[in-house]
Amino acid sequence: MARYTGPRVRISRRFGVPIFGPSKYLERRNYGPGMHGPKSRRKHTDYGLGLIEKQKLRYYYGLMERQFRGVYERALRRRGVTGEQMLQILETRLDNVVYHLGFANTRAAARQLVAHGHVKVNGRKVNIPSFALKVNESVEIKNSNAARQLATKNLESAASRVVPDWLSLDKEALKGVVMRIPTRDEIQPIANEQAVVEFYSR
Repeated sequence: MARYTGPRVRISRRFGVPIFGPSKYLERRNYGPGMHGPKSRRKHTDYGLGLIEKQKLRYYYGLMERQFRGVYERALRRRGVTGEQMLQILETRLDNVVYHLGFANTRAAARQLVAHGHVKVNGRKVNIPSFALKVNESVEIKNSNAARQLATKNLESAASRVVPDWLSLDKEALKGVVMRIPTRDEIQPIANEQAVVEFYSR
């Protein structure tokens, strides 16, 4: 599946937020990239603002445009607030849950961990990063030395990260469970999801 492989700090500087995690470079140069970055004062239209919010979410979760549009269309078919439904779909993706549990240090690393077959869902190997998890489904690292050593190392380095309340983690067993679907307040998105919904509904 396609994924973004270009310069990451450049994207973070374009939007002014650490999309791919904390960056000292972003702190030093907190203005847009390129030769005109420091003096750019361009105003954005409503369309432009919606596009920016959409791109922030898309890069944050590591999706290409076609995949992200599919998430919006699925959220649209669900009952409830479309923006919140969209965030819940993104948060309960298998790669995102693997990242939240601390088995990988970044979402890109979590995606790779899943794609290489190191993760099991309810005891069965799943190598699809976009796999949609449901309540009470379990996620665990498969019983191989390489996979478990990598996950244990990542757990140690992610000790400062807090596992969300809607997930439970058994560090010894390298296993987590989706206890419930996260609420909008628990997700704390990096972008305005309502602006994304309005962008797509034009």
